[in-house]
Amino acid sequence: MSHAYIKWFKELGIEDVDEVGGKNASLGEMYRNLTDEGVRVPDGFAVTATAYRHVLEANGAWEKLHEELDGLDYDDVKALQKHGAACREIIYNCEIPDDLKSAILEGYAGLKKEYGDDVSLAVRSSATAEDSPEASFAGQNDTYLNVEGEEALLDAYKRCLASNFTDRSLHYKHDNGFDWAKVYLSVVVMKMVRSDIGSSGVMFSIDTETGFKDVVFINGAWGLGENVVQGTIDPDSFYVHKPTFNEGYRAVLKRRLGKKQLKMVFTKELNTDNIAVEYTKNIETTPEERSHFCISDDDVMVLADYAIKVENHYSQKAGYHKPMDMEWAKDGNDRHIYMVQARPETVESQKKGSVLKMYRLKEKGKLLVTGRAVGTKIGQGKVHIIEDIKQLSEFKPGEVLVADTTTPDWEPVMKIAAAVVTNRGGRTCHAAIVSRELGIPAVVGADNATEVLKNGQEVTVSCAEGETGYVYEGKLAYEIVETDLSKLPKTKTELMMNLGNPDIAFSLASLPVDGIGLARMEFIINEYIKAHPMALKHPEKVDEATREQLEELSVAYEDIESFFVKTLSEGVATIAATVYPKPCVVRMSDFKTNEYATLLGGKFFEPEEDNPMIGFRGAARYAHPAYEEGFALECEAMKRVRETMGFDNVILMIPFCRRVEEGKRVVETMAKYGLKQGENGLKIYVMCEIPNNVIQIDAFSEIFDGFSIGSNDLTQLTLGVDRDSEIVSFDYDERDPGVMKMIELAVEGCQRNKRHSGICGQAPSDYPEVAEFLVRLGIDSISLNPDSVLKTLQDIVKLEAKLGRSEK
Repeated sequence: MSHAYIKWFKELGIEDVDEVGGKNASLGEMYRNLTDEGVRVPDGFAVTATAYRHVLEANGAWEKLHEELDGLDYDDVKALQKHGAACREIIYNCEIPDDLKSAILEGYAGLKKEYGDDVSLAVRSSATAEDSPEASFAGQNDTYLNVEGEEALLDAYKRCLASNFTDRSLHYKHDNGFDWAKVYLSVVVMKMVRSDIGSSGVMFSIDTETGFKDVVFINGAWGLGENVVQGTIDPDSFYVHKPTFNEGYRAVLKRRLGKKQLKMVFTKELNTDNIAVEYTKNIETTPEERSHFCISDDDVMVLADYAIKVENHYSQKAGYHKPMDMEWAKDGNDRHIYMVQARPETVESQKKGSVLKMYRLKEKGKLLVTGRAVGTKIGQGKVHIIEDIKQLSEFKPGEVLVADTTTPDWEPVMKIAAAVVTNRGGRTCHAAIVSRELGIPAVVGADNATEVLKNGQEVTVSCAEGETGYVYEGKLAYEIVETDLSKLPKTKTELMMNLGNPDIAFSLASLPVDGIGLARMEFIINEYIKAHPMALKHPEKVDEATREQLEELSVAYEDIESFFVKTLSEGVATIAATVYPKPCVVRMSDFKTNEYATLLGGKFFEPEEDNPMIGFRGAARYAHPAYEEGFALECEAMKRVRETMGFDNVILMIPFCRRVEEGKRVVETMAKYGLKQGENGLKIYVMCEIPNNVIQIDAFSEIFDGFSIGSNDLTQLTLGVDRDSEIVSFDYDERDPGVMKMIELAVEGCQRNKRHSGICGQAPSDYPEVAEFLVRLGIDSISLNPDSVLKTLQDIVKLEAKLGRSEK
């Protein structure tokens, strides 16, 4: 009979879920099907649900459990705590029957034979209803790590069985309509991956915040995975773009260095705070560990490969696209990376993709704290700070839950919160997972939220502004715009969007656009790089204090220059990824000298000008000795985006090109730094924003592949109005007949020379009549701010119908 109690991974598949639970079935599925494809899974066996029932029956435990739980009011926190504890005691006092004991120890002997006598074990609960698609059982039951010796193994097994009756697990079953007496506990016994001396984390084959399907999202930290899963720390995070990876390109799309404050390691003493991680303890990470990524780019590629193979396998098996939520560990001894868990992603992938809900704040208030945004919604209410689990019963519906961190016991309260704010945690921590599942906005890793926010204070929690979450004072007005994307018609005029912030890029990927008409570099340089390119190139020309700051910025990179090149290329590639393989027009940097001077080290390289708006800016800088080396770094980054990262949908665009000669000089300079027009399909556009670009459009057409009208500068220079000057702002109007004539001449010039014509200035976003004028002219593309895409799209569809034009 003992074979009914033990099943090796090689005998298991996903269809065995009712006998061994989701965790075991999934490990078996991967071990059996993906080992040959190069996905490493540690070997092990399942102690089955039949074995669980055998333990309870042999000890007469069923009746005792019914006495405790029949008729229990699950919402009475105190009663639940009392009866839950009694149930755990009943299980823990059970004797393991001899036949089962020998079967488990036989399995242990098998693992010793495979991995050597000193193999240590991970012992994990795997409930039979666990990880079913409609419920994420994340963290519901106990796990024991680094278990060594027969006694310790049997004890860990029993503790896992008892964890079927933790307060949170009982409450969860009740909420989800599972009968506790029909949820059986199987247990995983597997080789322990020694990530305590390596690193570990979680990953998803989809972006968890936006549902963007084209990326793998990886989180990692030093030591055991518990910190990343529970969200006690701020992890490193990486994105990899699946379509370019599948084409053979190997590059991180985007990365963020986390603080990784703690590292969980093994210890010989009992951890009394948390019995589930008995022989483990958290130690502080070293400055060196905090300032460096916990895995190399090569490791990230291995993980992306695993994630894609796992997702493909499960999707083929299911017959539809099935995004996965996975756990991984890197062994510090053998340096290999292992998959230790995979389950269906339960939030974004369950959403119906056709309705786009966009939340937008209509006003700004005083900013109190910031952290990582979870979801894309806005919530508001009174702050209620909870410092201890005992205070949970005081929490009222509609309040904003503020805490250092949350654990699964808090879920009943999180359900009724308007929003959640925590000091600690990354975007895959417990608070984030549960908030995402419940559809409530959360800001995690906010550092000092419990100190800054006060009980009873009214706040607005906004996750609608990109990857950073903001908590504002007061109840601010906001709106929700809903659009059914499945009903949107196509337009003949290409509709594109302007985008400069990579943080919000994935949330806009579902907008029905034909590409990106203007990706600005300035936001990335300002927010991520923060330093002047020439200061990075010539640190010897800046003062000591600035040099130290430059070193600090680039500490996680090989050198200062590669920090610039990698950061800029990853920012631009993230924007290009949202529309890949549709075109993404990237404008080379267009700061004015006064803006450049505010960058770190900028004051050492920039002249002071009286009118920077028409001064040393745009194309004039690129081949000039005062900036050419900085432009070379920009070129290197763009070459990396197109050739190393695989985003050949990127078209480069030159801003503020005053004269034809200057245009030729810039194109030659770009070729000098590896960006040769026409090579690998590289197109170079120019901004059409100076009257001379319109007057000499035939000559400019001989140099450039296309034009994008910058209505902001074109208006300023046609009307002679400084657009930064408040006092003459009444004279600044893009709709002036002279400006409109300039735009008309530009579009006609493009058509005459068979060049692409587009517009990326503010005018069509602000004025429907300008958009209409452009469509009538037959412009090729209109690029709008993201918030005006849907409205303008509907206007253009009506207009094209009136003009008798069919969709492309």
